[in-house]
Amino acid sequence: MSINFPLLLVIAVALCGALALFDLIFLAPRRRAAIAQYQGQVGEPDEAVVERLSKEPLLVEYGKSFFPVLAIVLVLRSFLVEPFQIPSGSMKPTLEVGDFILVNKFAYGIRLPVLDTKIIEVDDPQRGDVMVFRYPSDPNINYIKRVVGLAGDHVRYSSDKRLFVNGKPVAEQLLGEEPGSLGSVVLYQERLGEMEHLIRKEMHRYRVEPGREWVVPQGHYFMMGDNRDNSNDSRYWNDPNIPKPLLGMVPDQNIVGKAFAVWMSWPDPKLRNLPNFSRVGLIH
Repeated sequence: MSINFPLLLVIAVALCGALALFDLIFLAPRRRAAIAQYQGQVGEPDEAVVERLSKEPLLVEYGKSFFPVLAIVLVLRSFLVEPFQIPSGSMKPTLEVGDFILVNKFAYGIRLPVLDTKIIEVDDPQRGDVMVFRYPSDPNINYIKRVVGLAGDHVRYSSDKRLFVNGKPVAEQLLGEEPGSLGSVVLYQERLGEMEHLIRKEMHRYRVEPGREWVVPQGHYFMMGDNRDNSNDSRYWNDPNIPKPLLGMVPDQNIVGKAFAVWMSWPDPKLRNLPNFSRVGLIH
């Protein structure tokens, strides 16, 4: 079962804030009145009694303690930067399994948490951006792929593993075989828009039927992984509940943010060894 962490965070902040407000308006004045009444009844007030009368209820104490911390986390995570871990190899060689990345939440506009409603326009995704988004068939799952097609683009992926956008082949340069692959995997440097990045192709694996083409509707994006033959992306999504013209497309409201940096790598899923920082750097 997937957990809606943003919703839980919003609820936690709201509850803690409500406790703090309830204490400020109702409970704190009662405590002060009780202390004043006690001090007026005795000549020398007992400090232990005063301390007991001024003590906050345990639930209020916890709520007031956690509220600022949770509120800061909510603001940072919802509007500025959110961390993610890469669970699969679909973006190799750009991102490896176990990479911990940072995602810019305001690069494509400021959105309300949970509702994901854009309230402030900032910029639009560009070809070549590495973007985190909610999977159209299950918005509780986050995906990370590269933006290949923008609204109005004609995208084609040929039987010889060449990518075409608007009838023109996307520039790529052969770099050589992947080390240890015995020639079965080759690496290319691809240029999408203003972005140059590495892609990976398995020479003897074919998944896309020849001549597959897609037209990107308004308000949508066509996404592909850099590990071209090991990526569940816009080329393969098949959901009968999604209208055919939108099949494989990522709607604007599903955007989470722009991935911009790797800050740590911890490939062992059981975390039995130490993380490494050799892959720390900006994402291209």
